[in-house]
Amino acid sequence: MANDAQEKTEDPTSKKLDEARKKGQIARSRELSTALVLIVSGLAFLLFGGMIASAIYGMTMRMFTLSRDETYDPSHMFIVGGEALMEVAWPVFIYMVVAMFAGIYGSIALGGFNFSWESAAPKANKINPINGFKRMFGMNALVELIKAFAKFAVIGGLAIGALMYYKNEALHLDMEMYPLNIFHAMNMLEWAFLLLTLGMIPIAALDVPYQIYKHNKEMKMSKQEIKDENKNAEGDPMVKGRIRRLQYQAAANRMMQDVPEADVIVTNPTHYSVALKYEEDGNRAPVVVAKGIDELAMHIRKIGSAHDVPLVASPMLTRAIYYSTEVNDEIPHKLFMAVAQILAYVFQLRAYKAGKAAKPKPVKKDLPIPPELRR
Repeated sequence: MANDAQEKTEDPTSKKLDEARKKGQIARSRELSTALVLIVSGLAFLLFGGMIASAIYGMTMRMFTLSRDETYDPSHMFIVGGEALMEVAWPVFIYMVVAMFAGIYGSIALGGFNFSWESAAPKANKINPINGFKRMFGMNALVELIKAFAKFAVIGGLAIGALMYYKNEALHLDMEMYPLNIFHAMNMLEWAFLLLTLGMIPIAALDVPYQIYKHNKEMKMSKQEIKDENKNAEGDPMVKGRIRRLQYQAAANRMMQDVPEADVIVTNPTHYSVALKYEEDGNRAPVVVAKGIDELAMHIRKIGSAHDVPLVASPMLTRAIYYSTEVNDEIPHKLFMAVAQILAYVFQLRAYKAGKAAKPKPVKKDLPIPPELRR
């Protein structure tokens, strides 16, 4: 049983995931990031490759068409070189910006944006040689090795296919007219590069669910950990139980102070007691000033008897009031007729004791109580 409690078989709680995220422990896929960077770079190369080729052509034309004065003036040559480089710099800069945004998005595509100082802080276990050997020969290292072989096989196969496809065109570039051969070569490079980047899609598609599975497995919790977390979050059950008992006792004490002011105590007569108060000159319906079962019910009757509060036995009405109201609540309107008969009996009993009326008849046993309130 102890081993069962320590086995990490339970899904992580939201608190555990939040704490792990603060520590930088989230699912990440380097293959997804690499795939996005390469694929977007390939598409950008395909889109801006013509501009880069034109810029290279313009740069070479400018560098190889120097005038006699520019040739003999070193300072002027630097100016011409700078102009030529700037012509290439803009399309290359646009390409690099697109690749940079692809890299940023690729790094947060799985797991979202998260920065943790705790994960960035140096840790002694990272330079521990024993831990290093464990990482080298662990399951994660094996998976990384398999991914490396898969990338080598897929990318290598696509590279060989691209070389075979463009072999004849590449070998005849020297026979084409300048600058058409430059644009032709750039076009082949664009499509070959894009083809190679597409080879990362199946690798990333396999790595993403694996990284999610691995992260979820690392975040698994034992039943004991969940119990400890709930105990820390909600408090010790024994302490909570004691607090509830104290609160119950305080509420009971407050109720007991109001029992002497009640007009009548309706009883089960053994298990339930409900003390009611009615102000004839007020606008409120009869109010429950105290209620209880078993020992508390006996205590209510004891206090009521000590202060000459009439006790009337009506089991069905007592249970109906007990389960449909709380202390200080007015009785439900559906019980008005039944409670009115109880109060009428009590007021007649007071008049009888004062010598002002005849002895009242006992309360009927079949009081009008709706079926939905019967217990």
